[in-house]
Amino acid sequence: MDIADLFDVLDALRSANVPCWVAGGWGVDVLVGRRTRAHRDVDLALDAATEASAIEALAALDYRIETDQRPARAELAAPGRRWVDLHPVAFDALGVGRQADLQDGYFLYPQGAFTVGRIRGRTVPCLSVAQQLAFRRGYALRDVDHHDIALLRGLDGTSAAGPPRRDG
Repeated sequence: MDIADLFDVLDALRSANVPCWVAGGWGVDVLVGRRTRAHRDVDLALDAATEASAIEALAALDYRIETDQRPARAELAAPGRRWVDLHPVAFDALGVGRQADLQDGYFLYPQGAFTVGRIRGRTVPCLSVAQQLAFRRGYALRDVDHHDIALLRGLDGTSAAGPPRRDG
């Protein structure tokens, strides 16, 4: 997925009034301010209340559900090797989010989990450095994860070997 595809997806969701935040590898690149590696897909955290609107908006760009693991996630594919991985987040009255996982638990999005970054002169909503680091724990890391972690730790001032900074 290239940056034009990313912007097309974000524009379609914005037009449909779907709040979303870029996560994963593109989320790291948005925080860094430049593309640092190739990306198969874009991971998007979105308000679970707008999931149907997101799927409808992406259908206009020829995206169709390829992998359905709702309520945890849905992966949509489009011709031209384009994928969007939707992660629906349910927010409580305090703005704390929870995304279902595949084992009857959830991923937590605490206050402060969301921020904005910039890439190609464009402001893009994304997950914070701390949230990105938190989501890279608890599984066998791939080379791209090590790459992303090094960049994230450079942004938050910790060493690649040290623990991530805790916000708040």
